[in-house]
Amino acid sequence: MKMKTLLIILSIFLLLAGVGLVVLSHPAFGLWRHRSMERVQASPNYRDGMFRNQLPTPQFTGNESGIKQIWNFMTRPNPERVPQEPIPAVKTDLKSLPTDSDWLVWFGHSSYLFCLNGKRYLVDPLLKPEWPSSMMLKAFPGTDIYRPDDLPDIDVLIITHEHWDHMDYATLRDIRDRVTHVICPLGIADYLRYWGYADETITEMDWYEASKGITCLPSRHFSNRLLGKRNQTLWASFMVEAAGRKIYIGGDGGYDKRFAEIHKRFGAVDLAFLENGQYNANWKYIHTTPEDLEKVILDIQAKQVFTVHHDKFALSVHPWSEPDSVAHNIATKHNIRLLDSLIGTIVKY
Repeated sequence: MKMKTLLIILSIFLLLAGVGLVVLSHPAFGLWRHRSMERVQASPNYRDGMFRNQLPTPQFTGNESGIKQIWNFMTRPNPERVPQEPIPAVKTDLKSLPTDSDWLVWFGHSSYLFCLNGKRYLVDPLLKPEWPSSMMLKAFPGTDIYRPDDLPDIDVLIITHEHWDHMDYATLRDIRDRVTHVICPLGIADYLRYWGYADETITEMDWYEASKGITCLPSRHFSNRLLGKRNQTLWASFMVEAAGRKIYIGGDGGYDKRFAEIHKRFGAVDLAFLENGQYNANWKYIHTTPEDLEKVILDIQAKQVFTVHHDKFALSVHPWSEPDSVAHNIATKHNIRLLDSLIGTIVKY
């Protein structure tokens, strides 16, 4: 009897292990990809086996453990986290947009397309709700109206870091043949090669490295796709310069001195895309809180601001509409030109 029980338990264990292996072998996880560690380990930002922020940055703050914070987030309902009605959005024919003027189109959260000096730049695209990302990221009604096929040919694809809401396998797979060049932080190229991107199309950068008018800059965040050792790929922000204009792509990250340093280094920035949403006091160092967003805007002194990381997913506990209110209040208080608009709207900048 005992032997029969043990065999049943062993069979269940092997079945679960087999299912887990099949699931994790999906290319979106990238767990089995070949890792190119030479450049990673040579980086001054890679110390003691992982990438480090410029300042000490605990991922979780507060009195509760990280596991308890995640459990509370998943189990405590809050109806204000999601909209009760579909969010208004505009479906624009992106392929017909001219390249002889500068414009941007936001797709919700941190995905956007912009044109600068005749080139189309695509940032952190998440446009296809395919498993396994669809299990973790549920788009608000009305926001999920764009697909990879809607995109025009892309001159430069920019990936800020490896998290699921910024680096989507299905989207990147579907647009691969229409992307001329990819810019990404150290370690991300391994994913892209694994997903079929040609090595000669990828420029992998460390903080403060520059190539063809794009400078990789620090952020204050972390990386971990799902399992395995964290902080094995770099997270970053970017400055894009062309025809005398400067566009700052902020990526994800908590507040620190980098925004003032960026202003000192680059001077007047024409447009800054800044993180605003999915914040929480329990992870205040890795995302921009409402209190810190004002400091960010004042430090970087951009001529125009567009805030992102909101209006599509509920990845924290704050009311879904709060980031918009916070940004508009700051803009009104300091006379900031805030370009925030409906998803899909063509915005001239």
